[in-house]
Formats: sequence, C-alpha cells, structure tokens
Amino acid sequence: MLVKDTNGTGRQLSKLRQYLSAINIGDQPLIIIMAFIIGLLAGAVNVLFRTVMNFSHEIIFEGGTSLLHIGAGGYYKVFLPLLPMAGAFLLIPLSLLFPGEVNGYGFSKFLEIVNIRGGVIKARNIFIKTLGPALTIGAGGSAGVEGPIAFIGGTVGSLIGQFMDASENRMKLLIASGAAGAIAATFNAPIAGIMFAIEIVLLGNYELSSFSAIVVSSGIATVVSRGFYGESPAFSVPQYNLRSPLEIPFYIVFGVLIGILAVFYIRIFHRIKDEFDAFRLHPQLKPVLGAFIVGAIGIFLPQIMGNGYNFIEEALAGRIIFPIIILLVFFKVIATSVTLGSGGAGGVFAPALFIGAMAGGSFGHLVHYLFPSQTASPEAYATVGIGAFLAAATHAPLTGIFLLFEMTGNYKIIIPLMFSAIIGTLVARKLYPDSIDTVDLTKRGISIHSGREVSIMSRISVGELMDRNFTAVPEDMLLKDLIDLMIRKDRFYFPVIGESGEMIGIVSVQDVRPALFEEEVKNVVTAGEVATEKVIVLRQHQDLNAAMNAFSRKDIEEIPVVSENDPRKVIAMIRRKDLIDAYNREVLKSGE
Repeated sequence: MLVKDTNGTGRQLSKLRQYLSAINIGDQPLIIIMAFIIGLLAGAVNVLFRTVMNFSHEIIFEGGTSLLHIGAGGYYKVFLPLLPMAGAFLLIPLSLLFPGEVNGYGFSKFLEIVNIRGGVIKARNIFIKTLGPALTIGAGGSAGVEGPIAFIGGTVGSLIGQFMDASENRMKLLIASGAAGAIAATFNAPIAGIMFAIEIVLLGNYELSSFSAIVVSSGIATVVSRGFYGESPAFSVPQYNLRSPLEIPFYIVFGVLIGILAVFYIRIFHRIKDEFDAFRLHPQLKPVLGAFIVGAIGIFLPQIMGNGYNFIEEALAGRIIFPIIILLVFFKVIATSVTLGSGGAGGVFAPALFIGAMAGGSFGHLVHYLFPSQTASPEAYATVGIGAFLAAATHAPLTGIFLLFEMTGNYKIIIPLMFSAIIGTLVARKLYPDSIDTVDLTKRGISIHSGREVSIMSRISVGELMDRNFTAVPEDMLLKDLIDLMIRKDRFYFPVIGESGEMIGIVSVQDVRPALFEEEVKNVVTAGEVATEKVIVLRQHQDLNAAMNAFSRKDIEEIPVVSENDPRKVIAMIRRKDLIDAYNREVLKSGE
C-alpha cells in the first residue's frame, strides 16, 4: 500500500509539472512565479533555522552554563570547554549518518555544485545544514550561520528547479535566488542578499533578465522574516559623521591593513584545516578536540565563542577596552579556523563581521589617540571594519558595502566604507588570488572563475570517458603484425608492454608509417624499437580540461590512462574525439 501511495503521489506531481509547463504564460513570468515561491520558502526555512539554533543554544550553552555554574566564575570556568565539546559529540551521529556532508565549512562545495556540477542538490541538505551548525554554534563553537543558510536557500531553489525539470542555466538562477532570499532574511537586508547572489554565488556572471528573479526572491524572503522578527537593523550604530575630507586617507590606510588581515585569515584558516586533516586522530573525534581548544580559549576570552553578534554590538558601542579588542582579532581567527578546520559545522560570515569590527575598533583607537581632532571615534572605524573585512575575505565588495548599510541603517558610513572595502578587496586579491570560499577548489584544480566552457569541462572526469576495452601490444611484436592489428582494430595508438607487464612506451601509426612499404623492415623491427618512450598519460580522476591540455601538447588523438599509484600500469585509453563529443553534449544539455 505504501508503494502504491508513493507512486500515486509521484504521478500527481508529474501531472502538476506538466500542467504548469503547458500553461503558456511566457518564460519570464514563469521564472518570476518560481522566484516568488522560492522567496516564501527561503524566508520560512530561515525562521526554522533560527528556531533550531536558538533552541540548541538554550539547551546546550545556557543550560550547561547554569548546570555547571560557569557563570559564577572562579574555578567553575574550567568547565567551559565541556559545552562546545557537547555540541561536537552530538554532531557525531549526524556525520555518521551523512558522511562527508556535515563536517567543516561546506560553502566551497555549494559553489562547486552550482557552477560546475549542474546544480542538483538533495533535499536532505535542508536538514543537515540546519542541525549541524545549530549543534556547533549553539554549543559555543566559533562559526556563523550565513554559509549554511545560503546552502539551505540554494537547496530550496534547486528542488523547485528539479521539480520543474529546469535546464542547467535556469537551475543556477533558481539556486542563486534561493541563496539571495536566505541571506536577505537572515540579515534583514534584501539588497545585500541580491549582491551576495550576484557576486558570490553567480561569481559576477549574470544576465539582466536573471536580475528580476533574484530581486523577487530576496524581497519576499525579507518580508517573511520581518513578519516574524520586525524591521529593526541587525546592529544599532551610534551617530557617525566624517570629520573632514582629511580623514579619508585614514580609511584608505585602514583598507590596506584590512586586505592584509583578510589574507592572514584565509591562510590561517586553511592552514589549520590542513593540519587537522593530516592529524592522526579518528575523524569523528577531531571536532571534539577542536571544540576543546575553542572552549579553552573561551575561558580567557569568552567573546570568541558562538557567532559573536552581541560582542559586535559591544564594540560598536565602545564598551570593549583597547588591549582586549586587539586580542579578539587574532583569537577569533584562531577559534574560527579551529572550529571549522577540525570538522565543526558552520560558516565564516559572522566571524568575518566580528573580526572586522574588532580590527576597526583597534585601528580607530590608535588613530583617534594620535589624531583626536581629525578622526571620528573608534566606534566609527569598528562599524566600517565590519563591511570592509567581509568584502576583503570574500572578494565581494558590493556585498560587504550593502550588507553593512542595511544592517546598520546608517547612510553616512557609506563613503568611508566604500574606500576601505574596495581598497581592502584589491589588496587581498593582489596578495592572494583566492577568497576564503575558493581556496579548497583551487587546491583540487577547479577554477570556478574560468568561464562556462572550463566549468563544463571540469565537471566530467577522464574516468567517465575512458575506454577499458583496449589492446596493448608486447614489445617484441613485429611491425607487420602490428600493422595488421591496426587495420583490424581500426585503432592507431597502442601501449607497448614489457616483460614485466608495465608500459614501456606507445606506438602510433606515425611510428610505423616509414615501414609500410618496406617488407624486410616489417619482418625485423619490433614495436618496442619504434615506440615513443616519453608518454603523456592521464589518470581517471582528472577532468576534461586537463585532458584537452594534454592532447594539445603533442596534437595526438589517444592517450593512455594509467593507475593512480603506478604511472606504468595502463588501465584504459581515452580518445580526443570522445572528449569533444562529451563536451558538446554538456553544452547542449545546459542550454536546453
């Protein structure tokens, strides 16, 4: 009966999809309708996400603090690491149930799915990306909710696209719309949600016709969020005035320092992640170790725990003293890197806002002490630092600028913010080409900024196209037998195998051509004697982009595919023609 009901539901959904597709309302109106639905759902999942997050925080962190009397201070503070460790332990069943999908900073994977892998995201990511970060951040782990909530919003867009059997290009747009809505609802910032989708999710590549869908989703999701949480800005900022045009150079210098700090953050973040990856400890226990380290830092600097929003408010109000605010910059970098690098779940947006606020406050204290009559208060620099550091770390200046403007509601901050954010982003890009979101992809040889053609070629592996039904020839095979084999098999490239079974070279029709009409030579010379010893090889994990580069190096038509561990063991052959055919199929599929 259960199977029958499921099939019936599937048939009803199929009929609904056919009905919607059959309604001749035009392409653009249909996209707007889908964007409207995505915006509603993105706003709803944001409410769900916040509810789960708050519940987790109340149960684990606040409940644990009360139970262990940590708030009383003194020696009770040594129990503080137990709180984030509890969250890490609770993460273990989830990560065992969904291996490879829970731990760490998953936004790079999201960008890969959207821009390279066709945009098909499984519905279970809504559950995974809600519960995992809730356990990590709610227990005091140093991470943010924005990466996971963007992933969740993108999942909503992908599910709508899959239901409507959308093409790859439209799927990408719907995912971006979902991410825009989720970010807009989270920060109560619809314009920032739009900029996030354009700069970060779509990598700056979008058409004007796509803009309307992102705007609609972002706006509707914000309306839903405001219906639950009100219209107040995320942070209350003191009144700010630019003292004089002479203060602008200070913000330019600040932008340079922010760019350098952003690169430091990116490098430390991924260096610590690599150290945890290489560390010999059971993978499920690494987040527990990371949580202990963060809790130990939290004994002395509790501000670094959680998303830190309340302490950003403290910095903006000028209630964090100078030595502490400097320490918070560097220890928040360490705490976030340890939390996510060890396998805790969460994002990097909130930590970036925190680091930027503390860095701005530190710089503001210094310049205001040196030039009190020419500079605004340290709180003004802390406010600018929020947007500037986010822009530099993500290489998304418009997102940083509009996010800060909408989160604070302070228009007067825009001019110094523009200088600091743009300069910071330029410096960060000059010193380090990758943003915090793209380092992992670059390490794996994936360049999501290289354009649609390279993206298409990057999503197909050599292993998908290689031909295991190949013929290898022994090194002592006479040329006459080799020529007969070429004619019979209609293949012109053969790996040559030595007595030990390893490839000693490759022989092609060009190698035997001089002997085609020399009968004596054909009966004496062997394949091993004419084979090319310096062989270009591929491995099955490599993508089409790497394969085409290999084919172009010597303008050949076939290349051996060798074992991952033994470059002399041939497991297949791959042809240039098959690569071109696969590329053409993907281009047609993505444009349908």
